[in-house]
Amino acid sequence: MTRSLRTTLAALPLAGLIGLGLAVPAGAEPPGIPDPATAQTQLGELTVAPEGSMDGYDRDKFPHWNEGSDGCSTRESVLKRDGDDVEVGSDCYPTSGSWLSPYDGETWTQPSDLDIDHVVPLAAAWRSGAAQWTQEQRQAFANDLEGPQLIAVTDNVNQEKGDQTPDAWMPPSTDYHCTYASMWIGSKHKYQLTVTEAEKGALQTALDGC
Repeated sequence: MTRSLRTTLAALPLAGLIGLGLAVPAGAEPPGIPDPATAQTQLGELTVAPEGSMDGYDRDKFPHWNEGSDGCSTRESVLKRDGDDVEVGSDCYPTSGSWLSPYDGETWTQPSDLDIDHVVPLAAAWRSGAAQWTQEQRQAFANDLEGPQLIAVTDNVNQEKGDQTPDAWMPPSTDYHCTYASMWIGSKHKYQLTVTEAEKGALQTALDGC
């Protein structure tokens, strides 16, 4: 299936897809997403502080896509978790499946069309407290399969996001803003990272729309 055809199909309503006889992927999400009420409480518990500097930042200080006990990398584990009817080879890499990217509503059948997004980007974490962590703590954050920190999404949407915080970037799909804000808050709360005033305001606006 070409990217242009996938884009066209993704724009069709659910009923249209069913009418075409196509399977609609489940669009799995990471575990540990707080419900809106819990996210509201957690947002109030986050420390508000100006962003720190990028001095000393390097992605290599957040070792990621580690191999787990099952022999699969973190990226491969998220692809298996977030896809529908995913089959993998002996090397854990998906050989078939489909993935619904909740950020933009696009559906993909090739793993190469997907990035694994760090919901709170590594650089944003560095600026909000991770600069003071040990390498082991940063590695745990970058490979967290138990919290709402990793999700499979359309590659160019993730690249557009970069290291921006919610006051500067939110997913193109406005229907997902509530969930995205809840994931962001849940991850920052879990790791006791700070938020800026502007960031907190954007998160509150998203929660108000839940």
